[in-house]
Amino acid sequence: MWLYIKFMKGQNKLFIAIIVALLIGVGIGGIVHLQYPESAKPFSDNIKLLGTVFIRLVQMIIAPLVFTTLVVGIAKMSDIKMIGRVGTKAMLWFITASLVSLFIGLILVNWLEPGHVTKLPIQDAASAEELLKTSKGFSLEDFVKHIIPKSLFEAFATNEVLQIVVFSIMFGVALANLGDDYAQPVIKIFDVIAHAILKMVGYIMWVAPLGVLGSIAAVVALNGFKIFTVYAIYLRDFFFALAILWLVLLLVGYLILGNRLFELLRRIKSPLLIAFSTTSSEAVFPKLVEELERFGCNNRVVSFILPLGYSFNLDGSMMYMTFASIFIAQIYGVEMTVGQQITMLLVLMLTSKGIAGVPRASLVIIVATCSMFGIPPEGIALILPIDHFCDMGRSMTNVLGNALATSAVSKWEGQLDNHGGDM
Repeated sequence: MWLYIKFMKGQNKLFIAIIVALLIGVGIGGIVHLQYPESAKPFSDNIKLLGTVFIRLVQMIIAPLVFTTLVVGIAKMSDIKMIGRVGTKAMLWFITASLVSLFIGLILVNWLEPGHVTKLPIQDAASAEELLKTSKGFSLEDFVKHIIPKSLFEAFATNEVLQIVVFSIMFGVALANLGDDYAQPVIKIFDVIAHAILKMVGYIMWVAPLGVLGSIAAVVALNGFKIFTVYAIYLRDFFFALAILWLVLLLVGYLILGNRLFELLRRIKSPLLIAFSTTSSEAVFPKLVEELERFGCNNRVVSFILPLGYSFNLDGSMMYMTFASIFIAQIYGVEMTVGQQITMLLVLMLTSKGIAGVPRASLVIIVATCSMFGIPPEGIALILPIDHFCDMGRSMTNVLGNALATSAVSKWEGQLDNHGGDM
């Protein structure tokens, strides 16, 4: 009990530190923007390095953590049927959640019509051109190449989570089939490495408040508070749609987890806030692993499902892609039939899988999809200035979706400890 109280006090201190850093960041950024506008650009470039340090510290441990936890998780499931069963349940959740997210975005953007009530200035054409160069149409060949690693070391070097997942699953299944005499020493080594990396997570998370402060201050210093009003309609409608998605996810979560849903939300409040502040769901992956295990999820299930979820279960990003694509079509007066919109939804469903590791991944996919459906892709410049704030919401939603998916599958497998994990 004493250890539990100590742990929760530490969690609350971190949460408070992040909130304070968030407010200080807005304040500092606002002062620079209003009082020293000529210094806003260099100030922004320098202070956002705090966020860069935090993100890079987390990225440093993502590849080895995914590899070791997934290999150990699968290898400990000596029953191959269990691997198939858990994987099938996870993929059914991912596909269903993705389709629901896409449909919510599609329905609400057609109902609210944010593109018909406001005209936004093109403020970031250079960034839009950069995205246009980066993007290309859907290619099955590119999709296959992105999933299957050419080299494990290349996948590690570039943090290609999906490729690492593919190799880890194959390696873990192979270990599970070797027999205990051969496999146990290797599993033990990987298990120790995974625990050592999770120990590092505790150290790195205390850099999070500085990362939050730097990221927020940089954006506000550069764009000022007007960024919150110029795009008020778009942001209002997007976050309303996001709230609907949250209600659906939480309702499903309550039906599966019951009152324990509220305990889960308390557990993941820090990862949710960090994802919101830093616009990176990847940044909280290690912390989310730790919190889900403390919540009571079986560590083997967590190690198997969570890495998959980060490639296949990005609910916030999925909803945003339909919302933003149709918004751009509305701005340019491009009329799309219901059939065309549903086709676009299915294309987004396919093209979005496995591209989560690409910077500004959602925007790249939106540009490619707009090109396919005759929507001016340069319209991406309309939403670039506020994409940071939209990314806050979708990153936070991605974390919630993956936490619910992991907890749900653990419950279905009868491997959710009702008393939580070890403290």
